[in-house]
Amino acid sequence: MQAVKMYTTAVCPYCIRAKQLLKARGVEAIEEIRIDLDPAARDTMMQVTGRRTVPQIFIGSTHVGGCDDLMALDARGGLAPLLAGAGA
Repeated sequence: MQAVKMYTTAVCPYCIRAKQLLKARGVEAIEEIRIDLDPAARDTMMQVTGRRTVPQIFIGSTHVGGCDDLMALDARGGLAPLLAGAGA
């Protein structure tokens, strides 16, 4: 299973929804980077993704995007193979 990294904040319903979906798909550990506690991490997130909103989700080295992007990826059947390491 690919490593999952997610940029989050403390109070973010989209972050919670994304975590719930990932856990439902078998992800046991999510590396959370709290940008509300670490301004440097927010800067890094914006440089890497070009986005300001959370969550920003990475599966392995692939930037999935936000919660809506994750849901769309799952809906078209791309999430499970990506988690398994097969690519999107």
